[in-house]
Order: sequence, then structure tokens, then C-alpha cells
Amino acid sequence: MDRMLFLAMTGAKHVELQQAVTANNLANVNTNGFKADLQSFRALPVVGDGAPTRTYVVDNTVGHDMRQGSLQATGNESDFALGGPGFFAVQASDGQEAYTRDGGYVIDNTGMLRTRSGLPILGDGGPITVPVGNKVEVGTDGSVYSIPLSGADRTPQVAGKIKMVNPGEKAAYKSEDGLFRLNAGGTAQADDTMRLQTGMLEASNVNAVDALVQMISHGRHFDLSMKMMQTADQNEQRATQILSLS
Repeated sequence: MDRMLFLAMTGAKHVELQQAVTANNLANVNTNGFKADLQSFRALPVVGDGAPTRTYVVDNTVGHDMRQGSLQATGNESDFALGGPGFFAVQASDGQEAYTRDGGYVIDNTGMLRTRSGLPILGDGGPITVPVGNKVEVGTDGSVYSIPLSGADRTPQVAGKIKMVNPGEKAAYKSEDGLFRLNAGGTAQADDTMRLQTGMLEASNVNAVDALVQMISHGRHFDLSMKMMQTADQNEQRATQILSLS
């Protein structure tokens, strides 16, 4: 009885963890560039006396869905999206290089290009900075042009080039901060063949309907595990009564 109770309890716990992952995906259905987390159950053998075929399951996060989200035209010159696989580089809060697909930029009061979440956008030589008050244009190859708005010389100047990388879907993992980093550590090489699409943003690739169906399924599995726990408890109480009568 104790083993049945333990198996049911373990199942309920890990269904609840899957529910949390699915809920997080659903909460980010409107987050630009978000990639859905993937999870699955894996079977583990039960150690101890009894049939060797007994198993229980644990939740296992197997990675993330790298399918591209839909590209949405915004008409905003400060928006951009990647039209294919890969990422562009940013400086994470720990100061290290990390990667994202959440395009678009703002310019802070020092002229530095940052993502809308406040992370510096990196070029080959570090964060990209433009003179304060200049107009900024981003080319499809990632080049950032600074255009003076006053004075006789208004020739566009190249302020930097957004670093774009394509290490491969299985070469990067998603960290807790939502940014991607290389499995092997270090930084990826820039890929000069990649192109940006300006005036567009990439939507989340989470399918809201699928996520809702998964949440309903998780809820039913959780209820089933709880019923198994109740059944195990009832059987144990009845067995105790029978022994008491004996």
C-alpha cells in the first residue's frame, strides 16, 4: 500500500511540474520571440522487492520549440526580426554574451542601443553606441547607421553591426532569464549570411489552444493520481480494521 501511495504521490507531483511549464508557455503567448519549453515524462524503475516491471514517472524538460513564430509587420523603424534560424547577441545582466530573438531596440541617454527589456545589443566589438540626437537606421545585414540631423554633413556613418549567430538548434539552451546560451560555453561566431527584416517583430511560437488542451489534460492526470492516493489510503485503513478484528 505504501508503494502505491508513493507512486501516486510522485505522479501527482510531476504532473504539477508539467502544468507549471505549460502555464508559463501560455503566459508568454504574447511575448515577442518567445520559444515554448518542451517537457515529457520518462519512466524510472522502482527499486526494491517486487515485480521488476514496476515503474514510476518523472517530469523531464527536454528542451524548447525552435519553430519560428509568425512575423508581424509593425511599420516601426526600430523593430526588426530574424527571418530564419539563429539569434542576435545581447549582453546579459551578468555581463556575458547571450542570445535572443526578441528584436527591436531603444536608444538610452548615452546613445547605446538596447533591447526593450534594457539589455545592450552587441556588435562584433561590444555594445553598439550612436551619437546622441542622431537618427538611426538598421540595414538588413545588421549594419547600424548613424545619420546627423543637423549640420552641413549628413552622410550616414556606420556605428556598428548587430552580431547575428546561428550555432544550430541543439547547440544552445534557454536559461532561466529567457536568454539562450551555448551548451559548450563561450560565444558563437558571427554569421554574415544572416539577414534582418526591419519594421517587423517575431511573435511567440506558443499555440494557445494546444497549451489550454495540455493544461486540461494535466489537470485530469493530477485528479487521477489524487484518487489513487485516496484509494491506497482507504485500502490501508480497511486492512488495519481486518487485522484488528483478527
